[in-house]
Amino acid sequence: MMVDTPFMFAVSPMQSMSINGHSLFIKRDDLLHPAFSGNKARKFAYFVINDFPKIKRLIGYGSPQANSLYSMSALAQLRGWQLDFYVDHIAQQILDNPIGNYGAALANGANVIDLSKQPDRNERDTLTYIEQVVLANADDSVLFVPEGGRCHYAEVGLQQLASELKDWLAEQSFKQARVFLPSGTGTTALYLNKALMQMGIDIEVLTCSCVGGEDYLKTQFIELDPTMVYHPLIITSAKKYHFGKLYPECYQMWQQLRHTGIEFELLYDPVGFIVLQQFLQQADAKPTIYIHQGGLLGNQTMLPRYQRKYGGLDKV
Repeated sequence: MMVDTPFMFAVSPMQSMSINGHSLFIKRDDLLHPAFSGNKARKFAYFVINDFPKIKRLIGYGSPQANSLYSMSALAQLRGWQLDFYVDHIAQQILDNPIGNYGAALANGANVIDLSKQPDRNERDTLTYIEQVVLANADDSVLFVPEGGRCHYAEVGLQQLASELKDWLAEQSFKQARVFLPSGTGTTALYLNKALMQMGIDIEVLTCSCVGGEDYLKTQFIELDPTMVYHPLIITSAKKYHFGKLYPECYQMWQQLRHTGIEFELLYDPVGFIVLQQFLQQADAKPTIYIHQGGLLGNQTMLPRYQRKYGGLDKV
């Protein structure tokens, strides 16, 4: 059943951009809605547009600065639910200066639970604690969403993205194209590729791993789709990037992107553009679409880290 809500996702615009001699089309998913943007908006769309009459509490987990924390807090506020978001620990500097996704989530009424301070944790990791303590005693008023929205419900929002890409391809009279996006768990890339394939649209989905390497990403794909029918193509980076670590070339790439007039986030997008540039040096000339990852609130904490390590914006 569809819920009667004033919340509506816009069709995100497409914008042309050139960087280092490569012409790209940017799917501006950062502009979907002020409260929801990027891949999290796509993955959580199911929970926005469907009715959940019994739900009163939303359960999630991850990092205290995760994009998913803010998006889930916005979802809970919209639906009148309480968000309980479990984290392994919260660093003191985050508590002292609650900005970025953490600060915005608190402003939305999120209850962020630091497991390092829970007496019944008993050395359990975050997911195990949720499964054994929180969900074991939960009733049907509780809705649990896996970390980062990695679940089959994400298909709904990615089907909409695929439909938008299909319409744009027809408007441009392009017979084929490729789409690229960086991956964490790979949920967005996989379900986007599945939707496009099922629609019979000639858009090749390419991705790269930003968390845990190529083998980790393949494992994530298999858990979501054991048949391997809908797995997108993974482009291997010339260098392995460790998630959350600061790299001067990522900072430099972000600076270049910033000069195009579009702000990108600092965790996934710089790695994505580095890998995409390497790929395009040997690729054919078919139109290439980059999916903006949204998550710009995270820059409030990532950018100061880069500036402390590498200096000002134009000094790398």
